[in-house]
This record gives sequence, C-alpha cells and structure tokens, in this order.
Amino acid sequence: MGSSSKRRQTMAKMTRERALQEKRERKQQKKDEKKEMAAAERAGENGDAVESVESEGGEDESVSPPPE
Repeated sequence: MGSSSKRRQTMAKMTRERALQEKRERKQQKKDEKKEMAAAERAGENGDAVESVESEGGEDESVSPPPE
C-alpha cells in the first residue's frame, strides 16, 4: 500500500520557485513602468495646450485679491 502522507518540498525546490516568482514580478514591473512612460508621453503630446491654459488660469486666480 502507498503512503497517504504528502511528500514535503525540498528547500532547493522552494528556493528555485521563489527566485522564479521574483523574476516574474520584476518583469511585470518593468512592463508596467514601460506602459506608464508611453502613456505619459502620449498625454504630454496631447496635453501641452491644455497645460498652458490651466497654468494661465491658475496665475489669474493667485493675482486676484482674496474676497472679503
């Protein structure tokens, strides 16, 4: 008859699996950073005119005297 107890993982296998998981996480982080940079570039190209208008509006508000 076979044993009904489970075999335990060796430390070497656990270490290999942990290293592989960390490698996958680093790879995913790099992918996410690359996507964010691309999105920021696209927003920068499309949002240049919008940013200049917003900055002008912010200056007008700071120049006006506070309401009494």
